[in-house]
Amino acid sequence: MFLSKIQSRVMPLEEGNERMNQTKGLPLRLLRLLVVFIAVCVMFSIISMYTIKHFGIESVVTTMSSRLQPCYEEPENGLLDKWIRPRSSPIHNMSDKELLWRASFVPRIKKYPFKRVPKIAFMFLTTGPLPLAPLWERFLKGHDRLYSIYIHSLPSYQARFPSSSVFYNRQIPSQVSEWGRMSMCDAERRLLANALLDISNEWFILLSESCIPLYKFSFIYDYIMKSKYSFVGAFDDHGPYGRGRYKSNMAPLVNITEWRKGSQWFEVNRNLATTIVEDTTFYPKFEQYCRPPCYVDEHYFPTMLTINAGNDLANRSITWVDWSRGGAHPATFGRTDINEEFLDRVRSGNQCLYNDRNSSVCFLFARKFAPSALEPLVHLDSKVLGF
Repeated sequence: MFLSKIQSRVMPLEEGNERMNQTKGLPLRLLRLLVVFIAVCVMFSIISMYTIKHFGIESVVTTMSSRLQPCYEEPENGLLDKWIRPRSSPIHNMSDKELLWRASFVPRIKKYPFKRVPKIAFMFLTTGPLPLAPLWERFLKGHDRLYSIYIHSLPSYQARFPSSSVFYNRQIPSQVSEWGRMSMCDAERRLLANALLDISNEWFILLSESCIPLYKFSFIYDYIMKSKYSFVGAFDDHGPYGRGRYKSNMAPLVNITEWRKGSQWFEVNRNLATTIVEDTTFYPKFEQYCRPPCYVDEHYFPTMLTINAGNDLANRSITWVDWSRGGAHPATFGRTDINEEFLDRVRSGNQCLYNDRNSSVCFLFARKFAPSALEPLVHLDSKVLGF
């Protein structure tokens, strides 16, 4: 009995000594691990210093950062390049609503922070082929940095221009447009919006497949660039084909005294082009109330621009058209009509205002020319056309 009590006292003492020995051993293990960790850190620091000394810090940082990929890819020459460099192709997947919104962006600072060469945007509104393209190729030759081209055709039409042509790959995403309907104005606004995406485009010329230039490129370029006014026909026609098409539902937004008529073929500067694409006030009214026999392409732009920017308009078009034969469409000219005397008649005998001064040069383009007119036109002496 006495022996068992002694043993019971000795056993707890032995257990206590064992725990004390384990407790003493634990810090020793931690100390060894700490020493190993410090040694590894010192070795890593020495290796890093050696690498930086012999290979340079930039290579080390580049190696480490190359594994981190940014969420976007910055253009080669900086973010500004994204805004000032035109797209190689006008093809995009924006809807009309998105396109018009994007095209309405206007810089608030007028002075450009880069060397800007102003260009003319030639915008062709056509159903399909451009039969007079060879004449335009001849006209544009040698002036690559001063113009751009946009073509709005039927969506189903696929152009077959060679890669060497100025018209190659210049079709924009299009929709079906009908003469006299709002879809025609939609096509014109679509052309303007696409052309506005190129910040270098300063003037915007609406043309058809039947249009021709009447002078050489340098003359037309100077005439347009130096103009203080945009060329939009807008006059108050009191007859049945003017005010007679007005609907009282347009008031009070548009009163009958503000109703204007003009040619579809316009030549506008960048400010007015932006005014056209950003309009959401007049568009719904004209879409709802100006339908045949009210031909909206003859009234929407002339009326809206007269109200919004009347002092910026020359109130005339610089595209010559012959309405002398009467009817709903102007005269068309073919092979037998083309000669030097005909062109002289188109270009001379006119009087107009240019920058508030009298001028005899009133038209720079002309229409309508049939495909058969191409051959005699391209065979005219360069002195006749000027190009």
